Amino acid sequence: MRRPSAKLQQDRREEILEAARRCFARMGFHQTSMQQICLEARMSPGNLYRYFPSKEAIMAGIAERDRAEVGAELAKAQEAPDFFGTLEVLAQHHLVERSMDDVGLCAEMVAESRRNPTIGRIMRDFDVEVRTQLTAMLRAARERGDVSPDVNIDDVITTVILFADGVWWRRAVHPDFDPAPTVPIFMNIMRYMLLGTA
Repeated sequence: MRRPSAKLQQDRREEILEAARRCFARMGFHQTSMQQICLEARMSPGNLYRYFPSKEAIMAGIAERDRAEVGAELAKAQEAPDFFGTLEVLAQHHLVERSMDDVGLCAEMVAESRRNPTIGRIMRDFDVEVRTQLTAMLRAARERGDVSPDVNIDDVITTVILFADGVWWRRAVHPDFDPAPTVPIFMNIMRYMLLGTA
């Protein structure tokens, strides 16, 4: 019997992660069973367990994939010639355009992290990665002279994360909330903190 190719294995992993993401966003991490993920992925339990031994392992896979995507985005942003234009594009994407499934999953992970140490570690690791990438992005902008040389990068990053968390939580709790008007508010805050002007 031929062993499945690496590409096929990766495709199957992605199918499982997407199916689980939909289930977690719709029903919650705690309420979702592995059997429900199997049904959503149209896969037998035996096949699914070959890829992931538990829900926590699936959640870790989702987080790792998201971490890689965000890391690549922010690394690319470090080289962009228009710092504030790039920052606004990132804000538009992450505050407004990310799907309600993404928003729901994030809210579920935050809630689950309070009672599940494995999920808590995944969330903390993700936070560290985002802070590391944002630090590199802001240091590069400071070295290019795009922002004030005496800007407090830690304070800026804390503000960015608090703002994003607040918008995402509002979207999760109030599905009718329109996040679009928050982007210019965010950009005014960033210009004030990074340049001293709004």
